[in-house]
Amino acid sequence: MKKNVVIFFLYTFYFSFNLLQLKGFPKNKFVTEEVSFKETSSIFLVTKDSVFLSKYKKIEKVYKSLKFADALKESLKLLEETKNKNDIENIYKISNLIADIYSKGKNQKKALEYYKKSLVFLENSYLLDNKNKSVFYRNLASIYLRIGTTYQLIKKNDSAIIYYKKIENLNSLNNNILESKAFAFANLTGLYELDSLYDKAMYYANQSIKINKKINNTLGQAIVLNNLANIYMALNKFENAKEKYKEAISVIRNDNSEKSIRKKADFYYNLAWAMRNLKEYKAYDYQEKSYEIEDIFKDKEYRRIIEEVTAEFNINAVKKEEENKRLIAQRTFTIYGIGSFVIIISLLYFLNFYKLKQKNLSLELSQTQLLQNQNIEKIKSESQIRILNATIDGKETERKEIAETLHDSVSALLSSANLHLMATNQYFNGNTPLEISKTQEIIKEASQKIRDLSHTLVSSVLLKFGLNFAVKDLAAKYSNSNLNIETETHNIRRYEQNFEIKIYNIIQEFLNNILKHSKAKNTVIKLQEKEGAIVLQISDDGVGFDTSKIINKDGLGLNQIEARIHVLKGDYSIDSKINEGTSIIIKVPVLERTTVNHV
Repeated sequence: MKKNVVIFFLYTFYFSFNLLQLKGFPKNKFVTEEVSFKETSSIFLVTKDSVFLSKYKKIEKVYKSLKFADALKESLKLLEETKNKNDIENIYKISNLIADIYSKGKNQKKALEYYKKSLVFLENSYLLDNKNKSVFYRNLASIYLRIGTTYQLIKKNDSAIIYYKKIENLNSLNNNILESKAFAFANLTGLYELDSLYDKAMYYANQSIKINKKINNTLGQAIVLNNLANIYMALNKFENAKEKYKEAISVIRNDNSEKSIRKKADFYYNLAWAMRNLKEYKAYDYQEKSYEIEDIFKDKEYRRIIEEVTAEFNINAVKKEEENKRLIAQRTFTIYGIGSFVIIISLLYFLNFYKLKQKNLSLELSQTQLLQNQNIEKIKSESQIRILNATIDGKETERKEIAETLHDSVSALLSSANLHLMATNQYFNGNTPLEISKTQEIIKEASQKIRDLSHTLVSSVLLKFGLNFAVKDLAAKYSNSNLNIETETHNIRRYEQNFEIKIYNIIQEFLNNILKHSKAKNTVIKLQEKEGAIVLQISDDGVGFDTSKIINKDGLGLNQIEARIHVLKGDYSIDSKINEGTSIIIKVPVLERTTVNHV
């Protein structure tokens, strides 16, 4: 009893609160009719196969009762039966129904697949027998509309427009085709309005209104009038919008169906907003009218819940009396049941003991297998790192050798050739041939490009002067008007050459990431030797990222960086937050330069 009273007051509070929430002017909102689908009944069944028709009607009934899974199962079964008979006309009908079921089930891609199959079968059936021309065109208009609306639902608006245009090109032989055109034109209105093509949107809105008038579809006419008014609102033509909203309300003034009444509430709401933009004092009255209509539906829902609570209370009173009788019978049954229960529990105990023993054995096997898999994964991971390191070492060695060859051999040869040309100038008494002058310029340009290429492959500053100067040179080259790079170095001396190259490449890779992804304005590179290790810290004030969501390490170059740090027996950490920048700290033990003793 107490429980039911509490439920009653909770419902009362809930609806009172929601009614209070509705008061006051809202934010700008325009109610626009959603994409419209025509129901399955618009497919006209003309078939002599009574067995097929009976099964089709049963499936359609299940479908309309919203049991989509059952309807889909039976319709797919009927499709296979119909295919075996090679009955093209009925294959079209059942394919169309399957598409409708998928559409209602929110699987629009499958719906589109079966609508297109249905269209093919419809066209083939007409080629075989074109006696029912009127029925064919009615069905054709309907299937075009289904395909167009499905494309629109999956946001492929260009394809939707193509199929709506196909409906536009059909001759209006009867009201059913006109109805499809009205739907298509209404949807074209919405599509063109989305693209701000207001002239086209208004054209199709007016065409839809004319057709709805002709076939006496007052609700459809009112909805499109509302959409036309929304276009005027978008164009800031508030007076035109107001008149169209009023016309929409007037068209369904005497229509008291639930859907029409709800639409009136929406139209009054939009009318109030148009009048508010016109600074007309009656705007509030129309808004209140909208709220009153909505309150009517809220009140109906409130009364329904009260009735449910009252009914539940009455049912509970009856249940209580029946519960007393049941308890008496239960006590008697319990006495006889306890003995049986003890026996069953004993059996279950031994059964569970046996199962538990088997389960423990299975668990031990699983744990053993898991450890084996982990060891295999560890071996695979270490192998991949070794392969990657070998690749990186090979590339770095190759780059170094190419750079040294270019700098020491090719560059020297070009310089020698230039000296020979300069020596020949004295034989021409100041009248040096143009070809020799041009050759000298080409040799100079080639020498400069070779020096640049050599420096790109391996920094000559790094090779000659070490990390301290190479990092500062790298910062100077990467800095620009958008990114300022500062460097701080402490206790940095010369180390083993390959060690220096690896540290330099790590810094260069992180700077490349900062330039590509961080959108930073400032970056600081701190490099120091501390307690027998090189400590590198790179910080920026960029957009940062969520470190827990890094999936593609290749995209950030982290795989190669991790491999280099791993081969140097070091470790690193990345601290980054969105819009708070990134800080990377790397620590690797120093690899000393080998001292060469000259005897």
